[in-house]
Amino acid sequence: MQINFDQLTTSQRYFQMIQTLVPRPIAWVLSEHENGKLNLAPFSYFSAICADPALVMISVGKKSPGEEKDTRNNIEARRYFVIHIPSMDQLAAMNDSSATMPAGVSEIEQLGLETVALENFPLPRLKDARAAFACELHALHEIGNSGQAVIYGEVKQLYLSDEIIEHGKDGRIKVDAEKLDPVARLGANEYAALSQIIRLPRPA
Repeated sequence: MQINFDQLTTSQRYFQMIQTLVPRPIAWVLSEHENGKLNLAPFSYFSAICADPALVMISVGKKSPGEEKDTRNNIEARRYFVIHIPSMDQLAAMNDSSATMPAGVSEIEQLGLETVALENFPLPRLKDARAAFACELHALHEIGNSGQAVIYGEVKQLYLSDEIIEHGKDGRIKVDAEKLDPVARLGANEYAALSQIIRLPRPA
């Protein structure tokens, strides 16, 4: 079957893309509302894109035509945000945080989640996070016909839980993917956990 995207609606294109670009990591993004409350929302259009400077990217759509999501507004206004890599034991809370709420409402308060301070950074992280990127807005580009926001964040700090790291002989800190146990986004209402990890050295 060959699908011609010119003949599909925007929602149909989206549905086909998210079912085949799998699995996708999830950026569970904490940002700050104007009233000082903390916003939390998941995004699966997310990736690392550069090492110098260290940049990650999230792509943020709109709540509805003409209405920006809180995450975009908060990052544009206050520049700082924290991206968590949710673990499978956080799946239910992560999914619940995707509900549309009025501007200024804190998903963290609504879901009873706890935060702890990140040293020398203006925002906290989720207490139960195993990995979190403390980011500052590097650039924001609007693309597409509906005003999709591509947000580039410069990673200022990386938090890693001691339980998921190993110290290599070469000085690198290795993350144990099985202990991180990240949530992978599939299509529709589907998620996946890691199953088999294959270790394959690169050719010389």
